[in-house]
Amino acid sequence: MPPVSPMLAKSVKEVPAGPLSYEPKWDGFRSIVFRDGAEVEIGSRNERPMTRYFPELVTAFQQQLPTRCVIDGEIVIPDAENRRLDFDALQQRIHPADSRVRLLAGQTPAVFVAFDLLALGDEDCMELPFEQRRARLAEALAKAGPPVYLTQATRDRDTAIGWFSQFEGAGLDGVVAKPLGGGYEPDKRVMFKIKHERTADCVVAGYRLHKTGDDVIGSLLLGLYDSEGRLASVGVVGAFPMATRRALFTELQPLVTGFEGHPWNWAAPTDGVRHPQEAVTSRWNAGKDLSFVPLRPERVLEVRYEHMEGTRFRHTAQFVRWRPDRDPASCGFDQLDEPVSFNLADILPR
Repeated sequence: MPPVSPMLAKSVKEVPAGPLSYEPKWDGFRSIVFRDGAEVEIGSRNERPMTRYFPELVTAFQQQLPTRCVIDGEIVIPDAENRRLDFDALQQRIHPADSRVRLLAGQTPAVFVAFDLLALGDEDCMELPFEQRRARLAEALAKAGPPVYLTQATRDRDTAIGWFSQFEGAGLDGVVAKPLGGGYEPDKRVMFKIKHERTADCVVAGYRLHKTGDDVIGSLLLGLYDSEGRLASVGVVGAFPMATRRALFTELQPLVTGFEGHPWNWAAPTDGVRHPQEAVTSRWNAGKDLSFVPLRPERVLEVRYEHMEGTRFRHTAQFVRWRPDRDPASCGFDQLDEPVSFNLADILPR
């Protein structure tokens, strides 16, 4: 069962028209599942093995998928009320300790949403047009039940536009459009994705250095004030040209301060711990340094973001412009759009 790179999508601004199949865009871990009898492997978006992290899905695949198949889909976790996707709980599932993995498999079980068929039995389906692959996938999963689902799909653009607005309230990411006549092309952007995009004015409260040197900005740390006047950490912005990174370093030096009196003084280095939040290491890269240089929270910038996961931007925000006209104290959560609530159970019934 060799690894396969998933087929990708290119971003477009609006739901396109044409001979297309439209699907909800799930916000989870993209996964290609291989089954050959009792043997099951789950490959990630980057072709890394994820099988050990989702033992409950391995069991479900052995019971519900065709005996020999390769299926593309998304691993997600609904919240306890089955109202929204819980991406934070999904991230927690990537843990080095097997005992922890087993515990979480029971506490926050994952589900798999299938949306493409790459192989069935001895047949390679990748050259078939998507219209045929979808029909074959629906037939193959006709008797499957939770935690294995077949994603909703429609050929009606107006329905897809409605999904784009409605399903965000359940934690979904937008809409995907797939050419009906297209084959499966690994690592090629032949589909279309339409994602939610908003803007927010954020306070810059620190920076991290770039890996290339100690005079180059890697990313800026962003904050928003909550209803009690506390500056909450909401994410980072970091996609700058190298010349801008160097200029920013010089520009921000007058704002460099210590942790004493800083709104994020909980991040002050202590003996043996470089950061109080999981010792400044990334769950995805244990060697990644997440310490930062504190700045006086006096500058504001505008960013684009897709949606929030709790009190943080779900993905890295994108820089729009500096806002010298904006008072940092006015940059609160109250400026953010709230999606209309929508029940995940109407999309993934239990």
